[in-house]
Amino acid sequence: MMMDWQDRIVVDAHVRSGRPCVKGTRITVYDVLEYLAGGMSEK
Repeated sequence: MMMDWQDRIVVDAHVRSGRPCVKGTRITVYDVLEYLAGGMSEK
């Protein structure tokens, strides 16, 4: 079963200047990718 990305990612012009965020949070997709690139684990 594949999960659709729209179930997890939301874009709202009033949250973080319209950047794509993890649904229900103010954490941007960019932030998550930066954390992973910097060596942070998925846990």
